[in-house]
Amino acid sequence: MTFRIEKDSLGEVEIPSEALWGPQTERSRHNFQIGDKLMPIDVIYGMVEIKRAAALVNYKEGKLPVDKKDAIVAACDMLLSGEFDGEFPLRVYQTGSGTQTNMNVNEVIARLCVLNGVTVHPNDDVNMSQSSNDTFPTAMHIASYKKITESLIPEMTQWVSQLALIESKYHDVFKIGRTHLQDATPLTFAQEVSGWRVMIEKSQQFIHESSQSLRYLTIGGTAVGTGLNASKTFDTAMVTEISENTGLPFLVEANKFYGLTSHSAISFTHGALRALAGDLMKIANDIRWLASGPRAGFNEITIPSNEPGSSIMPGKVNPTQAEALTMVSCQVMGNDTTIQVASSQGNFELNVFKPVIISNFLESISLIEAGMVSFREKCLDGLYPNEDIMEKGLNDSLMLVTALSPHIGYEKSAEVAKYAFNNNQTLKEAVLELGYATSGNFDLWVSPKDMI
Repeated sequence: MTFRIEKDSLGEVEIPSEALWGPQTERSRHNFQIGDKLMPIDVIYGMVEIKRAAALVNYKEGKLPVDKKDAIVAACDMLLSGEFDGEFPLRVYQTGSGTQTNMNVNEVIARLCVLNGVTVHPNDDVNMSQSSNDTFPTAMHIASYKKITESLIPEMTQWVSQLALIESKYHDVFKIGRTHLQDATPLTFAQEVSGWRVMIEKSQQFIHESSQSLRYLTIGGTAVGTGLNASKTFDTAMVTEISENTGLPFLVEANKFYGLTSHSAISFTHGALRALAGDLMKIANDIRWLASGPRAGFNEITIPSNEPGSSIMPGKVNPTQAEALTMVSCQVMGNDTTIQVASSQGNFELNVFKPVIISNFLESISLIEAGMVSFREKCLDGLYPNEDIMEKGLNDSLMLVTALSPHIGYEKSAEVAKYAFNNNQTLKEAVLELGYATSGNFDLWVSPKDMI
């Protein structure tokens, strides 16, 4: 490998010749070899959007010549194409403000400009009117809002449609309900599935509403929120440019002191993601319990057989998609703890846990979306009820006795249920032996289809 020599304020640095990054990136690359998590590429793209917008705004304000503006914008467009993702090698666990990632982006843009014949300085030109302290939280919000809007929300809509399809297909399939893991009164399979659907609809609503707080961008606050070295109109102009290029409706964060030191917007929004993880955990667990068996479990539904389930037991098939989705849910809940603790560390004018906050936040979105896609395509699509099993469970259930209670009273109804259980009888056999109802009355009063 060959190297080139570049200088920064601390002296000379050897950099791989083919690398587009500069000395500050190289220093960070060696000083923070902690873990294997790189800064999420979505954050990098958010930073690039900021640099692109800044070049345009600084040019309009007369601070940046046209050749540098054009070169920076062209370089940013190249980076946003994804062609140079490998030029961002820095780890998540670095400076808590994300300064080194900011400089990584500045240096790569400057190098691309130089290679295209325009001398551009990473600090003086690319970082003009900015600070890492306002660009990084701005990039956090751009990346977060974009990923929620363009990836997660559409997949949740797909889930709602798939669950609604199952409801419409099996609206007249009756089964026994369960509460406390015990038999309860009847319902239809469609009604059970409707509970899952509304969980997703509610979570979609909560995520959409909470994510509106991510639309507010802190750019223009510079180092501590006062806006030093930026014009009074820089924030508004920047948000306008970023919104136009991303197609997303971003807004100006009015109080930059809040925007630099607090990440309550991300903390709040991740709370909605955690709630979704909880509902996904419940749905996946319901499905794997209902599919348990096939002979020693509930066996009320059949799910697709995607792969052999055991290395020793031939023919075994396991609910692997449910297991994967519940593990995703666990990880998201863990991420939430990290985010809430890290978000509380806004000391004075700056929170210095920004990289770990955004890394966990974006990981949660990516995992949930991918987990939901996988579960929908490989489990929900192909799931069907075992109607004979459901009907047998319904007819054998002692909790149909609930329909007798208005006619013979609670105490006698409880006696009937216990008598039937102890003597291995049906409810009808028990009630007739005890003399609490005639055969005709029982058939009239105890009708599962009338109990839903």
